[in-house]
Amino acid sequence: MAPYISVSALSHEGLVREHNEDSLAVGPWTLCATVTTNPQTLLFPLGPPCVVAVADGLGGHPGGEVASALVARRLAATGGGLDGEEAVREELQDCNRAVYAAAADHPELAAMGTTVAGLVLLPEQVVAFNVGDSRVYRITGDGLHRVSVDDSPPLPPGRRTTSVVTQTLGGSLGLTYVEPHVRAAPLVVGDRYLVCSDGLTDPVPEEDLAELIARSHRADERADGRAAFELWKAAIEEGGPDNITLALVRIGE
Repeated sequence: MAPYISVSALSHEGLVREHNEDSLAVGPWTLCATVTTNPQTLLFPLGPPCVVAVADGLGGHPGGEVASALVARRLAATGGGLDGEEAVREELQDCNRAVYAAAADHPELAAMGTTVAGLVLLPEQVVAFNVGDSRVYRITGDGLHRVSVDDSPPLPPGRRTTSVVTQTLGGSLGLTYVEPHVRAAPLVVGDRYLVCSDGLTDPVPEEDLAELIARSHRADERADGRAAFELWKAAIEEGGPDNITLALVRIGE
């Protein structure tokens, strides 16, 4: 069989927020500020560029869901042309300008913003990217390996999380330049990745995420759907303090 891409994803408001400000792009498909109660699995051939991204609208600002949806829809529309690191960097700069332009046209959305994190899957490489504190992990036999870089200030001793982000797409009253974190690695059949918002990683420590994923023994997308559900459930059991969006990505054959 030819190699393929499997993505098992869900997005949920959690137990505290009144609505979901996260958005998700998987190939040409988007799920914007909408809730799914069960993981959805999509399959794509490995070949044309395929983007998988999570955008987390900034809480405490107007229009977080508008900013995240704008970015997710742009990435879904342009993902087929993202053929390497430089193209990804340019597209994230364009997303940043688009968020500011949309806010300028609608004063009630002033300072709206969003984080973003994701992957572009190409026949021979995986390009990981992020702006803000949404995350990308590579999953291997010995656990989770964070590929993204949190845009957050240093944590004081004893603290594991912070709600402060130092860089976002949009998020201020005037256009601010961003420096996206973009990193390419060889694509290997059997690779697995987790892309998620901080609604998962803040309440659930990385070692617990790794243990939950390791329990999915079968090497196919059915195991990933179950693992996605268990990850969401772990965040809910910790109080579901924020919107929870995640995508488990597998390169299968």
